[in-house]
Amino acid sequence: MPVLTDSDYRPPLLFKNRHFNTIFPVLFRRVSGIAYRRERIDTPDGDFLDLDWAGEGRSERLVLALHGMEGSSERHYIRGMLRAFVNEGWDGAALNFRGCSGASNRLPRAYHIGETGDLDFIIGHLRALRRYHEIALTGFSLGGNVVLKYLGEQGADLAPEIKKAVVFSVPCDVTSSEREIAKWHNRLYVKRFLQTLNAKMLHKAALYPDQIRREAPLPRSLREFDERFTAPLHGFAGAEDYWARNSSLPYLPNIAIPTLMVNALDDSFLSPECYPYALAEQHPNFFLETPQYGGHVGFVTFGAGGMYWSEQRALGFVLKGR
Repeated sequence: MPVLTDSDYRPPLLFKNRHFNTIFPVLFRRVSGIAYRRERIDTPDGDFLDLDWAGEGRSERLVLALHGMEGSSERHYIRGMLRAFVNEGWDGAALNFRGCSGASNRLPRAYHIGETGDLDFIIGHLRALRRYHEIALTGFSLGGNVVLKYLGEQGADLAPEIKKAVVFSVPCDVTSSEREIAKWHNRLYVKRFLQTLNAKMLHKAALYPDQIRREAPLPRSLREFDERFTAPLHGFAGAEDYWARNSSLPYLPNIAIPTLMVNALDDSFLSPECYPYALAEQHPNFFLETPQYGGHVGFVTFGAGGMYWSEQRALGFVLKGR
């Protein structure tokens, strides 16, 4: 039932090119009118998470946003989403994954595409404030997969304050998406990811030489990086094991709140498995929207008070249920 095939995203002419839609906002979008207050929260395992707050801090409604691979709260899509909700009277918070806030985290481990423990810890922290009666979750790419996996893991036991979720450009079947990302037309994106991923691991290897192998050559693909670093640091047998165990797709049937996933059909990161139409047709809470255009975390629009279509779409789903 909740398959939305009549998406109203209409990109400007040049942005019908998927790579242009993906790259333009990364290089040129600047989101003003949003200021952060940082809270550093110590985790039970001796590490920390940085949470960036936006808004007046007086609302009873909160949107919590999760960024993508090697992103942070400073990414345009996070700042834009929080600004959109803050302008509607909500508070906003952006979770920086471990090692992504501008400061290296304390432990050898970092974050990964299915790490839901930190999200659960932060939600517990937010609930303990006893301030928010309504919490909406939003995530992009890797962060969207974390949100979906978490919702499925929690199922009917999800915290009652969490009412809705909206995610964009989600590689919900990680194994097939990783193979898609490895194709030649994505080589510039992979190179960009690996620049910071490898730099972080070299830094960690100097601090923890007994746990992290520092050897040449450095990984030249995400598969090599996950095989050498991500999998062993986080308790997986290898890259394939890591991908299979952290895909959100098997968890989607257990989602118990209205949740919208928006995956553009021209997203060069996504495989056919990342468009689970059959599941959405049978699921009362999982909504799937597949615009023809949008690229990967693109959805560029002009006007509308500086909002991108993705922000307008999230507001419509969370505030109006459609």
